[in-house]
Parts: sequence; C-alpha cells; structure tokens
Amino acid sequence: MSPTLFLIPLAALISPAPRFQTDTPDAAIMAKIREEGLRRSQLPQNLSYLTEVIGPRLTGSPGLLRANEYTKNKLIEWGLEAKLEPWGPFGRGWTCDKFAATVVGPTSFNLIAAPRAWSTGWSGTTEVVLVDADSPEALAKFKGSLKGKIALISPTKELPAHFTPQGSRYTDEQLAAMASGTLAGSGRPRQGSGGGGGLGADMTDEQRAALQARMRQAQMAGQILAFCKVEGAVATLSQARSGDGGTIFVEQATVPQIPVAREREEARQPGAPRAPRLTPYSVAAERLMVPQIAVGAEHYNRIVRMVQAGEKVSVALDLKVRFNGDDKSMVNNTIGEWKGTDKADEIVMAGGHLDSWHTGTGATDNAAGVSVAMEAVRILKAIGVKPRRTIRVGLWSGEEQGIFGSTAYVKAHFGSPSAPGAEHAKFSSYFNLDNGTGKIRGVYCQGNTAIMPVFAEWLKPFADLGATTVTARNTGGTDHLPFNSAGLPGFQFIQDTIEYDARTHHSNMDTFDRIQLDDMKQAATILAAFLYNAAMRDDKLPRKPTTPAGQ
Repeated sequence: MSPTLFLIPLAALISPAPRFQTDTPDAAIMAKIREEGLRRSQLPQNLSYLTEVIGPRLTGSPGLLRANEYTKNKLIEWGLEAKLEPWGPFGRGWTCDKFAATVVGPTSFNLIAAPRAWSTGWSGTTEVVLVDADSPEALAKFKGSLKGKIALISPTKELPAHFTPQGSRYTDEQLAAMASGTLAGSGRPRQGSGGGGGLGADMTDEQRAALQARMRQAQMAGQILAFCKVEGAVATLSQARSGDGGTIFVEQATVPQIPVAREREEARQPGAPRAPRLTPYSVAAERLMVPQIAVGAEHYNRIVRMVQAGEKVSVALDLKVRFNGDDKSMVNNTIGEWKGTDKADEIVMAGGHLDSWHTGTGATDNAAGVSVAMEAVRILKAIGVKPRRTIRVGLWSGEEQGIFGSTAYVKAHFGSPSAPGAEHAKFSSYFNLDNGTGKIRGVYCQGNTAIMPVFAEWLKPFADLGATTVTARNTGGTDHLPFNSAGLPGFQFIQDTIEYDARTHHSNMDTFDRIQLDDMKQAATILAAFLYNAAMRDDKLPRKPTTPAGQ
C-alpha cells in the first residue's frame, strides 16, 4: 500500500470520481493516439485490400459479402466482438462478369463505357439508331425502327476546357465562412438527401427555367427508355451522368415503367390502385429491363455526330451479368463492439458505408471511411486505453441505394423519438466519414449547438493538422442521417473535397490510386480521439431539444 494514501483527505476517499467536466482532452492520451495513428498506421493495407483485392462492393453482390467477412474478421483480430447483422429484404444483387463495347464500323474504336448496375446482358453486333426525340410526338416517328438495334438515347453535351484544378482543399476563408454559417454548398448532395430542388419563390427566372428543362428532359428520358423496350431495341447507349477525359460517373439502371402500365392495364379493375414502381433489385424487373450502357462523353458525342453525318454506325457489345439471390434476399451490415467498463451499457459509435458502385473499386466512396473507422478503434486498442462506454463500429450496406443499412440498424436498435427502442436512452453519439479521401477539417454539428464548444475543445490538439472548424450547419446524403432522424446525436466530419465530385464520386476512377493516404491517417487519428473522448466523459453528448407535439 502506498504511504501517500494516508495524505488524502477522508472526504476525497468517499466522494465520487472526478467528472470529465471541461472536455479538455488528456494531452498524454492524445499524444499516444497521434503517434500510433500517424506513424504506425495499418490503414493503407486494409484500404488496399478492400479496393484492389476485393474490388467493387455493390449491395447484394458476392463482393460485398466478401468485404463483410473481411472487415468482421479484421475487427475480431484486433480484439473486438464482431458479427454480420442482416437487414432487408433488399432483393437481388448483380455482378458484371464481362463487358466490352467497340464501334466496329465504318471505323473501329473501343468505347470508354460501362453498364449501369442491374442491366440485363446482351452480346452481339448491330447498327445504332439515334433517338433524338424531345416530345412524345417526336418519339412516335421511330416506331418500327428499333427492333434488334442499339438506341442512342441522350443528347450530346459540350465539354469546356478545365481552367481550374479538379482537386482542391478548403481555404481558411471558406472554413471561416462555414463556421459562421455563410458558406453555401459545401455539403455533399446525394439522391434522396433533400436540400431543395422545388420550384420555390426564392429561385430566379433563369434557375426556374433551367430546373423545368431538366425535369422535362428526365421525364422524356424515361419515356424514350420505355419506348426502346417496347420496340425491341437490344440495348441503349447514353451519356454517363457526368465526367469527361476518360472519367464516367455510373450508377444503376432504370426500370422502364411504361411497359409495366401497359401490361397491367387490362388486368386492372376500375378504381384499383396503380401497381408500385419496380426497383432494379426485383425479379420482375429483369423481363422489363433493357441493357443500359453509359458512355464517356467524348466517345458518345463522336458516335452521334457520325450518325448525323449520314454514316451507318455499328457497335459490338459483350455484356455478361449475373443476378444474385431473389426478392427475399437479405444483406448484411458489419458490426464490431468493444465493451466498456463502468458505463458499458452506454454506446459510442463510428462508421461509414461498405457498399460501393461497380465501375471503380469504391476507394474514396467509401472504403476510405470504412478504413478510417476501423483504424480508429485499432489505434485505441494498440495504445491500451480502457473506454468507459462501449464503442461500436458500424459498416453499412445499401447506402448507395437509399441509406438502407444504417436506417434498418437504427430502427432495430434505437427506434424513433416517438417509439424509442431499448438502447435509445443509452446512446451517446455516432461519427460518420463519407466525403472522400480528404483530411478532416472539422465537424458538421447538424444544428446541435450545445455540442459545438465540446467539439471545439476536442479539435484543439489537432489544429496543426488542419482540423479547426466547428459549424452548426447540416450536411446530408449519408449514414449519420438515420441517427439524427431518431433524435440521436449523429455527426459527419468536414473533409477537404480533393477530387471527389470532379473525378471519383461514383466513377470508374474511384480507385486506390486516388486515395491521399496521409489525409486518411490524419482522419483516423482524429476519429480515434473523438471516440476516446466521447467514451470517457462523465455525461453522454448533449442532444438537440425535441419539439413538443403539435408545434
């Protein structure tokens, strides 16, 4: 027994342990986290394995399941309890086994192209037909001309030169504006994430007209696709969503809906509800699907101009695909858990989505975030800390199709504000990383102003690494959103954009070589510190006030 024990006042012996009141990080622990995270990182090996060995991880595919198993086993190796937790049903997965596209006449060149996910397959050589219709009336003139042909179904687009760099970092001025709430457009937009899009009164006439034109074009594109299916086209070629210079941004195929309505029209009784729109993941979608190929802008423009010049252009396609499972197929999240000590029933989480699109290898979106979350807990394990709260890692699937995996997890474990689950009251915080390969520059607080001074303190040890900004702003489009919707503190980090929107997000160039490894090591180090601080403080992190019913 140490003799100094007798120098401690009796009141100190019977009083509670000191509270972690100030949220000032433990300097010695922060130094150990930095040393381990920046000098002995295992992140590069794990990120490389997920992307270059396993490759694309489309939801429902064998590649995703292999990634689930790999991440589970790695977390177990590091001393966590880990499992695959199913959710769903999602429906069928999809795997592209082979793809090639070549213009074979009147001259020959290979196309920069990729099938859209869940397209059906087709192999053969045939002539292309340019379907340049901007109205249903214009579309009718192509009746009888598409059977056995490949249809070109989108307009050309202009490709201005790039006079500014495609890669960038936030400037000090931009970060200051973000912190003050005056910088617009720094969050990542994502399908289904909200953020406007209506014909609001705050739009200029020019903006409103442009939006209306895009809406008309999207509606017409759906009609053209359905027309191609009915008329017997064997495949469609269209511009990739965006990109040039060899980069193509490709997501999922569209299920033609007009044939569905036609086929069911006679069977419908008057007043009966319309059949729901089919998703590409359903078995019924296969017989309605036409192979859909996204083509690089320069090559697509060239084909269209050749046709407009009067040439008969022929294209050879070789597309072989497999559908995985059926409508009842489940998909998995990888969940790792590190039990806490005196507050083990309370939960701190970190994560990112494990699934990806299929043309690249899902490096910046989002093996980056997955590897950072995994590395953060490895760092804490390596330096021997004993977290008071339980730390969980959630590696989600189905994010790209609609944030499905994390939503299912939150519903199963935490419920909702009106119907909270057993763990709702015990939840402290969730930290997400899913904005590419850039270093962490700060935190979006999602309107939770009470947390801002806490995070400001937590970032101070990493100011020299560029992480200084705390903003009340929201950002959307990824897996922190279900936590916020459930009334739980869920946060996304501010990251340098690097080339995310310009080059890698959902593209064929989303590969390991686009990863900035020093940025990823910095991000894992900061996330490890946030997890440690959240797990050790006396109180759970503050939540946003709830709005009383009826207000």
